[in-house]
Order: sequence, then structure tokens, then C-alpha cells
Amino acid sequence: MSGKDERTGETEQTDRDRTILSITDHTLLRPDMTREELIKLCDEGLFYRTASVCIPPSFVAAAVEYLAGRLPVCTVIGFPNGYSTTGTKIFEIADAIRNGADELDVVIPIGALREGREDEIRDELRALREASSGKIFKVIIETCLLDEAEKIRMCGIVTEVGADFIKTSTGFSKSGATVADVRLLRAHVGSAVKVKAAGGISSLADAEAMMEAGAERLGTSRIVKLIAGKTGGGYQEMITGETSAGY
Repeated sequence: MSGKDERTGETEQTDRDRTILSITDHTLLRPDMTREELIKLCDEGLFYRTASVCIPPSFVAAAVEYLAGRLPVCTVIGFPNGYSTTGTKIFEIADAIRNGADELDVVIPIGALREGREDEIRDELRALREASSGKIFKVIIETCLLDEAEKIRMCGIVTEVGADFIKTSTGFSKSGATVADVRLLRAHVGSAVKVKAAGGISSLADAEAMMEAGAERLGTSRIVKLIAGKTGGGYQEMITGETSAGY
């Protein structure tokens, strides 16, 4: 790896890079993640000034203790399939808040939407929004499993319940965010609701395209690695005194 941006030849962080980082939920949701990886994720988030770290619920307390208010902690609810009961999701939210989570990414019951049981989804999201106690509340609709009409209907429901974000994807299904879906969600969701693109963002060009389509938050594990590689290591150099082509 040359340590250069392939498109521009740049080797230092640019304003573009900093903007992308500032709206990135630096994410690690692998089922086999370790405490050591959590600490590294948090250190990277701090060094690169990401919007948050997004982690499994069982790691929230440790992340909150380690970060000590220096960076928001985001976690997931009903993840990744969304078919937990409403009561279970409420319990998960209460537990996450008790452990110090700042942001909550909640998966809808996707099958209910496909069956037309939209009132159930609306009621659930209202209950979860109330349980979130003012924390940043993002609703994951898993766009790759929905048709266009279903995506548009979810825009209305998410707007009605007062969510902060509508989020494209878990990153654990058939595919992740697309520019077309981000543009569609931005066109149909209320002006007070932001769009989070997640899953499949594998380059800085992807990130820029999502932002241009209307995304105001990105969920990805790759952006920090890309910028670290482009700038010659960054965080690793800070920690070890050695430069590297990346992670």
C-alpha cells in the first residue's frame, strides 16, 4: 500500500477526510470481537474524531468506562434480525442506557412490515422511542429486504414516531446501503429525520457518494482503516512510534 489516496495522491488528512470521519459511527459488531479490539476501536475513534463507536450491547459498559465521556457510545437493539419482542427490545434499551449508551440503533420487525402490519411497527417504535429517554434513536429498516413502497412507508412511520435517524441496513443481511436507497429515504423522510447509511461502504468514494445522496451519518468499520492507510498509519504511529501502511 502506497499510503496515498488513489484518486488524489494525497497522503495527509484533508477537509474531506475530516468531514467523513466526523459523521462516521466507527463500528465493530463481529460476534467474535474481544476486549482488546474494543479498546483499539475506542482509541481509533478518539484519534480520528469519529461521531461515535458502535458496538454490541455487552461491551457498552466497558467502552463507557474507558472513554469517560470523550466519545459517544452507540449500540444496537434487536440486532440483527429485529424479531425480538417489543418487551425484549425495551429491556435491551433500558440495559444499554443503564450501562451508559448515548445512541441506540434499533432494528424493526421486518416481517411485520412485509405483511402489512404497520400499526404494530408504529406502536413498537413509539414504545421504544419513549424508552430511549432522549438518547439518539436510529431505526434500521434493512432496505435490501424491502421493495420501494415498503421503504417509503417506513419513512412515514419513522417520521411519525420522532426518530432521529432512519438507517438503511444492519450490514448482516444480503447487502448494505446503496446510493439509490439513501436518495429515496432522504426524499421521503421528514426534514427533522436524518439518514444513516450503513453496510458496504468500502471506500472514501463510497462515503462521499452516500453523503452527496443525503446521508448525514455513516456506519462502517472501514473508513478509519482507509484513512489510516492513506496517511501512513496515524493512530498506530501515535501509539507505537512506528509508521505503517495501515491496519
